[in-house]
Amino acid sequence: MLAVITAMQREADALLCRCAAQRSYRLCGKTVVLASACGREFHVVVCGVGKVNAAAGAQMAIDKLEADALLNIGVAGGISPRTALGKVFAIEKAVQYDFDLSQLNHTKIGTLDEYDSPYLPVLAKSAFPLATLATGDRFNDSTQDLALLNDELYADIRDMEGAAIAQVALSAKVPLYMYKAISDVVGGDCVQQYRDNLARALGALTAAVPQIFSEVK
Repeated sequence: MLAVITAMQREADALLCRCAAQRSYRLCGKTVVLASACGREFHVVVCGVGKVNAAAGAQMAIDKLEADALLNIGVAGGISPRTALGKVFAIEKAVQYDFDLSQLNHTKIGTLDEYDSPYLPVLAKSAFPLATLATGDRFNDSTQDLALLNDELYADIRDMEGAAIAQVALSAKVPLYMYKAISDVVGGDCVQQYRDNLARALGALTAAVPQIFSEVK
């Protein structure tokens, strides 16, 4: 069964408002909803914000809910000129930009010890524009982070969960699909932009649900 992973309840609600929710319960400290939409039944796991929460939620979905495919949806920050507010992107690869073994292993920032590339693959044969996602456990306007993301990792979007879910999915050999709606962009206070545009980004996700579910196998 498909498991949908979101960080926040509001992201889950952007999907559930288009669904028939059957029951909600707590599992391993996280909210899980059994729901159906577009002719299929699935679980929604609200994992919490950040990489550890995301990895724990994804692994729980695989182990406890017997998920045979994962879908991560949510809002994220745009860091390239084409990532306009409210636009929805399909992620084709993700990198953990706060993981750094470069001095030890002489590898590119983001390269996990067991891999030879910083980029983790995501299934992305999509009608939505494709993008590279950078994930880190911080939400800020750091110019140093932006230089790394733009000039070294060539990322389009950043969030706090996606690449951690990609790592779990890759290790477990479970298919992963990922879609992000842009809630803030470079060039202003990202926190204020996020607050001002969250509803708009969530609305874009809700509108995209039928297309997303047509692409998730």
